Amino acid sequence: MNIHEYQAKETLKKFGVAIQEGIVAETPEEAVEAAKKLTEQTGTQWWVIKAQIHAGGRGKGGGVKLAKSLDEVKEIASQIIGMTLVTPQTGPEGKLVRKVLVAQDVYYPGESEPAEFYMSVLLNRSTGRNIIMYSTEGGMDIEEVAEKTPHLIFKEEIDPKVGLMPFQARKIAFNLGLSGKAFKEMTKFVSALYKAYEATDSSLFEINPVLKTSDDRIIAVDAKVNLDDNALFRHPDLAAMRDLNEEDPIEVEADQAGLNYVKLDGNVGCMVNGAGLAMATMDMIKLYGGEPANFLDVGGTADAARVEKAFRIILKDPNVKAILVNIFGGIVRCDRVAQGIVDAYKNIGDIPVPIIVRLQGTNAEEAKKLIDESGLKVLSAVELKEAAEKVKEVLSQVNA
Repeated sequence: MNIHEYQAKETLKKFGVAIQEGIVAETPEEAVEAAKKLTEQTGTQWWVIKAQIHAGGRGKGGGVKLAKSLDEVKEIASQIIGMTLVTPQTGPEGKLVRKVLVAQDVYYPGESEPAEFYMSVLLNRSTGRNIIMYSTEGGMDIEEVAEKTPHLIFKEEIDPKVGLMPFQARKIAFNLGLSGKAFKEMTKFVSALYKAYEATDSSLFEINPVLKTSDDRIIAVDAKVNLDDNALFRHPDLAAMRDLNEEDPIEVEADQAGLNYVKLDGNVGCMVNGAGLAMATMDMIKLYGGEPANFLDVGGTADAARVEKAFRIILKDPNVKAILVNIFGGIVRCDRVAQGIVDAYKNIGDIPVPIIVRLQGTNAEEAKKLIDESGLKVLSAVELKEAAEKVKEVLSQVNA
């Protein structure tokens, strides 16, 4: 689960991570009040107005601007709130901005030059260990840094038996070229950041940039946090941060119905039980010239109500030109699934796209008979290859 920058920073602050202070606002008037309050709390005379959406690259899209007066705060907030912000991560459709973060200015003059670093904590799946990845090239896309200057990316692997050791935090500060007060501040920052990552059961913490201020403080200027959905039952306070406005409404509806659904860009809707079978089904669709429109796993209890809900969700995608149902009857009986398909078809009414059904496993023959004798416009198949061929055939008719 993704959360907003302001929520991520609030979470980090609870674990002792130094952050760029800010206050969230949903109207230009609230933004002005937030700016006044920040000045009282921090003494800042300039303010950074940041669009709050679940996507990176906000600055490049015009979603991050500096205000040097309260009038500018109101004007910039008016421009950003309500805008559709397009970034490399949102796609061309962009995302509607509903709130902004009014943050203190931390690039003030001082005894030394500010410096920006990159830092993230994540799981190295090849070793099964957490790693801290960091670079002196903060403020840039880490993918670009990895491509052009890979020698500037460092990784520190954490032994799960002992956790982050003090010498590792010092090593990170040393590799970033820090000394004196900044060195000590960075070791504290790294330790607190890793503690927050572990305590919140997160899958990713990304701080870009981590800023060394002109007076050698180390603070998080931006923060991206991905929480592990499977661990949210342990963190009701974090689960409450979920912003449904930032998620695909069809995926939200599917989640509420207990269906595992991910929207894709193709033209063939998929309804499958089991993640592995779903992946194989999508591969077969592509092999025969189609493109999967979704990943949809109905699980082991594919009864009539569940099947009907899955059909309705798939049909909400206007790009779907055919639907492939591929069910293996292990726990669930195929004839019950077949009856569910027939009932769902009748309840929904006229389904405008061809449906290809492959049911294998327990009572598969009875299921095929039910489908064939239903009188509905449903094509049945025995082998997955046969089902994919029928998908190819109906797509060629649609595209003719």
